[in-house]
Amino acid sequence: MGDASKETVSDLRRHWQAVTALGRAVPGSGLAEMADALRSNPWPEDLRHTPLIIDTDIGGDADDALAVAAAARCSPELQLVVTGDESGGQRARFARHLLDLLDRQDVATVAGAELGATPYIVIESLVPQSVPNQPSDVVAAVRKVLDSTDGPVRWVGMAPLSNLGQVLAQVPELATRLRVTQMGGALRYRNPDSAEHNVRLDVLAARQVLAAVASGVLPTPEFVASEVTFTPSIEVTAESPLYAWLSAPDAPPWASLLSAHLDAWFSRFYPGSMQHDALTLSAALDLPFVDSAHVRIVMDSIGRTSTDDAGALLRWSISAEYDAFMSWLTRTLTSLEGFRGTRNRVAE
Repeated sequence: MGDASKETVSDLRRHWQAVTALGRAVPGSGLAEMADALRSNPWPEDLRHTPLIIDTDIGGDADDALAVAAAARCSPELQLVVTGDESGGQRARFARHLLDLLDRQDVATVAGAELGATPYIVIESLVPQSVPNQPSDVVAAVRKVLDSTDGPVRWVGMAPLSNLGQVLAQVPELATRLRVTQMGGALRYRNPDSAEHNVRLDVLAARQVLAAVASGVLPTPEFVASEVTFTPSIEVTAESPLYAWLSAPDAPPWASLLSAHLDAWFSRFYPGSMQHDALTLSAALDLPFVDSAHVRIVMDSIGRTSTDDAGALLRWSISAEYDAFMSWLTRTLTSLEGFRGTRNRVAE
């Protein structure tokens, strides 16, 4: 990415606009030729202030919860959290509890697709009994968000693609307005005999999404793939400064909930939590940490992805600025100024 990490996407967009404007002012010049070339590949639409939907299997690996908390704190556009790979609605109840502690009662929560018994859930004891079961009509909740605007809506997938597949099947006419950023897939998965986790758990839905892209129903999504997200460079452990802040005695209640969630994950599964989903969130927020390229992707019968000229055209992650990303995530979660700002925006 080079110097891209030093400039925001809005900065780059302004540069693009300035060059094209200058080219129009001096027709016949080399600058005009450059401007014509830029206009033939239009700058991507500005999605920064569009509604945001998160689809998450929160409650297993704690990276989902940290990503949801980061979105709640930095994005007033967050309108809906849908849960996937559900387990009797436990994930949705945990999401509701976390959002309430973050003063984001304005964000709706919906219990989404269940895929059978799942071992990847560690938050059973972290949700008060007073938190009720959440609604379960995913399509109605997504339609409500889409009805709130005439423009596009961002969908950040941090779970198996089941809920997105349901939306594509039931309301395909609305799919053209979804701008999907999905954590999942791998061109170099660490187990070559298996597919990446989010794809593997619902291969049918993942193939359905690729078919929707290939047919033009779903605009080109961005996949933030495992070969970019699976790295200790973005791992939170019990020795991380972020964990120390979350677990401090004077931490706010939502932070204490996150530290308890991390503790449960560390004790029952792994001593670290790689921030796959928060990195994916950063891409959806148009932050300059993930570098992606257009690639044509095919998927085999068990969900393994590979490049092929006959595949669906996706934006596929190729690298990331890990240190800059972790600085952003830590700052977003620990900044008292940011927390008050989010709370005030919600109250307005």
